[in-house]
Amino acid sequence: MTATLPRLSASTLAAAQAETQRPAYDRDRLGTGIVHLGLGAFVRAHQALYTEDLLATEPGDWGMVGVSLQRPDQRDRLMPQDGLYTTLQRDPSGLSARVVGCLRSVLVAPEDPSAVIDAMGSPDTRIVSLTVTEKGYCIDPATGRLQQQHPDIRHDLEHPDAPRTAVGFIVAALERRRAAGLAPFTVLCCDNLPSNGDVVATLVSDFAALRDDRLANWIETNAAFPSTMVDRIVPATTPDDLTEATRLTGLTDAAAVVHEPYRQWVIEDRFVGDARPRWERVGAEIVGDVAPYEHMKLRLLNGSHSALAYLGYLSGHETIADTVADPVLRTFVERLWREIVPVVPPPPGTDLASYTRALLERYSNPAIRHRTWQIAMDGSQKLPQRLLATIRERLTRELPLPGLALAVAGWMRYVGGVDEHGREIDVRDPLAARLRDTLDKAGGDPQARVRAVLGIEAIFGDDLARDPRFESALIAAYASLLARGARGAAADFNSHAGA
Repeated sequence: MTATLPRLSASTLAAAQAETQRPAYDRDRLGTGIVHLGLGAFVRAHQALYTEDLLATEPGDWGMVGVSLQRPDQRDRLMPQDGLYTTLQRDPSGLSARVVGCLRSVLVAPEDPSAVIDAMGSPDTRIVSLTVTEKGYCIDPATGRLQQQHPDIRHDLEHPDAPRTAVGFIVAALERRRAAGLAPFTVLCCDNLPSNGDVVATLVSDFAALRDDRLANWIETNAAFPSTMVDRIVPATTPDDLTEATRLTGLTDAAAVVHEPYRQWVIEDRFVGDARPRWERVGAEIVGDVAPYEHMKLRLLNGSHSALAYLGYLSGHETIADTVADPVLRTFVERLWREIVPVVPPPPGTDLASYTRALLERYSNPAIRHRTWQIAMDGSQKLPQRLLATIRERLTRELPLPGLALAVAGWMRYVGGVDEHGREIDVRDPLAARLRDTLDKAGGDPQARVRAVLGIEAIFGDDLARDPRFESALIAAYASLLARGARGAAADFNSHAGA
């Protein structure tokens, strides 16, 4: 049946089923003021929807140009649809469909890097936003600075007109604007990095200084890098989701995305001039200091999400909803939060106990199939912000950390590449080969394996490996995992944490 239905596009949109929410503005008159690097599902289910809501209430040239930095997949799905795509909001009570129109075009950076620089360098572009994930910034996790010897960074320095990285494109476009006498754009990072605006500003400054000190000074003086905190669960789209989008809209859509009802976007009030969308009119929070919000979210949401992903996967659970439906792992995450909350200052007006209860409700939504394997990706890049920072703070306060140690041990067990039943794990991580090799060479002794992985300074820095309190807690947790399995180790933790 679905093969005979027309493809979603500007010419077929009017034929969508009556219940489908459609763009409430004239797309033909919409200019583009935002270039977004990293056109994955998250931005299309989060930032784009705030922009869509705003355009429905007031006119403005805030259409988006999306940029795929690696592959043409998104362009090939979206441009036959004139940039239109369906969002599916899933909650236990039902499913609703909305067609989003603010994406005006999609560029593929490897095919035409000049077109990307042209778009970013255009006077119409006032914001360049990013969702390229932690690994996309070529950041040294131990120092927070640019990895100057990263192959892609070396390439971008040698080929400034054909960059590969987000940082390379930003600097190339800002150099173009400086030469043309244009103001810089605002760089709006929407990735889960603490102080993400400051982090990106540092990386851009490091890269620009390698090119031209005067350019680096101009960027530092004139550009703006506000920090942000973003929150919405956006699982990977499945074939069944595409079928649901077609059923609800009556149109075939190759680019649908799925999201939960909840969303939050906190943005530091730091832009170039006054050139920004008034996202606060549709629910975003514009604040003077994002740090308390991102601190809360990274530690309580992202930290627990990663912990549940590793222990849930090792316990045989496919999704986060399945994982928290397991009473042992549900109790584990509730008691893990007891370790994290004491070192998280609450944002103004926020009760952390209520926040974690709401998180558990969100995790329990059976309509959102957020796979543990998906969340487990790139753990070597995520752990420093999500779990290790909390561990450092508890160590500073002389507080025990058995739950956090078990979460890190779960990651170590996972990246070993073999599950509890001897099956291979498809580990997706920039350091996957090194981690597997390190563990294999350490042999079967838990103490030797833990010490070998702790020696990877890019993940643990030079402090945690030398802290006997962390080492002993991690060895105990890892040994428990090997002896009892993930679920048994979590049950042991629960019995002691509840004592």
